[in-house]
Amino acid sequence: MKRMGLVLLLLAAAALPASASDADVVRIGIVADIHVHDTDSPCELGGAKVMVNYAERIEAFVEAMNAWPAEVVIDLGDFVNGVFVMCEDLGDPERVPGLLDTGLAVLSAFEGPIYHVIGNHDVYDLTKEEYLAGIGAESAFYSFDIGAYHVVVLDAQYTKEGEDYGNVSWMVQGTVPPSELAWLREDLQATSKPTLVCIHQPLDVEYSFTAGGPPVWNHVEVCQVLAESGKVIAVFQGHTHENGYSLIDGIHYVTFAAMVDHAEPTPPSWAQVVLDALNRTITIEGFGLQSSYELLY
Repeated sequence: MKRMGLVLLLLAAAALPASASDADVVRIGIVADIHVHDTDSPCELGGAKVMVNYAERIEAFVEAMNAWPAEVVIDLGDFVNGVFVMCEDLGDPERVPGLLDTGLAVLSAFEGPIYHVIGNHDVYDLTKEEYLAGIGAESAFYSFDIGAYHVVVLDAQYTKEGEDYGNVSWMVQGTVPPSELAWLREDLQATSKPTLVCIHQPLDVEYSFTAGGPPVWNHVEVCQVLAESGKVIAVFQGHTHENGYSLIDGIHYVTFAAMVDHAEPTPPSWAQVVLDALNRTITIEGFGLQSSYELLY
């Protein structure tokens, strides 16, 4: 009788709905457009200190991510501002590599892996090689797995001819070149996991007056690659400094609000993202100016 009771107990347990395991639920901290700047910039003199409080903003983000806790943090690009701001005297570009190091030192207090997406401001006064050396990476496009999910990070900081941007001073429109698209197709084909794609300039924007065209010149082609894979559930983007959302071919395109205090006092903004493979949900909890979303895939 004891043995039969044990068998029935095991059968009953097997019939219960599966519960989420550690691998099923992934917690990601998202921050976009930090724009690390410096107090000695000629653009910040005269009391208009709107871009120089990056340290306290990053510290608040890191404290929240460690307390939550996030498993990883993803920076969606424009981590460092560069000398370019709308003023007459831009100052010495030689200060920019030091700004990258200073900002990364503050962010490094996060107690977990940090992944970076390269933004257009990141190569205003740095070469791509200098930026990669600063963050300790070999490539600006790459992928990794976390729990039940695959994450792809794309680099759109190329000219239409496929040349690296670097020391460009002013550039907004990017391109994902053919070589990177070929890598992307192969990477998506190789994974069986639902995939999150991260890029700086938005892929779902048709036209931008400031860029003279879409933020990513060949965005239609990139979106087609993502849709054809059947694996991409969402694309996380930055660049515009504002919230944005669209659904294209079953893929959620989410644009995150900027952390930077730009033009007028604003609260620091970031998001806590929960990916739940069991329930097939993407939960985005926004802080500051960041919107919150409950998405199904």
